[in-house]
Amino acid sequence: MTAQRRFDVIRGDASEQIADGIRHYVARQGLEPGDRLGTEQELAAEFGVSRPTLREALRMLSSSHLIRATRGPGGGIFVESTPNEGLSRNLSESIATMLETGSVSLRELVDTRMFLEVPLAGLAAARATDVIADELEAAIAAAEGHPAGSEPFTVADTAFHRLIAATAGNELMRAFTSWVLDVLQPSLIAAIGMRVDGDAILAQHREILRAIRRGQVAGAERAMQRHIAYMREVLEGGAR
Repeated sequence: MTAQRRFDVIRGDASEQIADGIRHYVARQGLEPGDRLGTEQELAAEFGVSRPTLREALRMLSSSHLIRATRGPGGGIFVESTPNEGLSRNLSESIATMLETGSVSLRELVDTRMFLEVPLAGLAAARATDVIADELEAAIAAAEGHPAGSEPFTVADTAFHRLIAATAGNELMRAFTSWVLDVLQPSLIAAIGMRVDGDAILAQHREILRAIRRGQVAGAERAMQRHIAYMREVLEGGAR
């Protein structure tokens, strides 16, 4: 029995079409990191192109963190990240470069969190289940007893914000929030970690959680706004 063709035979600008075809296939099939696409030889045959042409497309996909290639027994082309995760990582790297070169400031990144995370908190309040609320509470508990700026506190803090973004149900906003957190957290901790009041952060998180648990959309938005405003004030040399 002839196997069903996964990809169209390429005509024209081969490498770009191959890369686009693989992106769509990964998304359409719901493939996850670690899923195998095949060998270089198999993919070249499916697309009807030479292996050098295929390699150029794979190089493009590898640079955007969508696929990875391994050699040896059991090797081949594997999914490295989903399209959403790849988008998030690329954005993170681009913004990190902008931050390093001074073309974007920490204040601008904090302001971006305000625009992103305030409405996300409202969406989370509308959609969160008791299980999600319990997970948010666990993230708060994981930070307790650790000083602000420490690794356990930072990991728990980031988990809290990521969970809210995931609960909101908007994948694009979730991806944007992820890259802001990936870039902002390390730089912000370096800048203000010693000046942040960890108890104040946890109290703000509890206020956000309280509104989310009660399904209070406007209340969750106001609580998130106050939380990020506090971070901005500390960054500017104000509140402790």
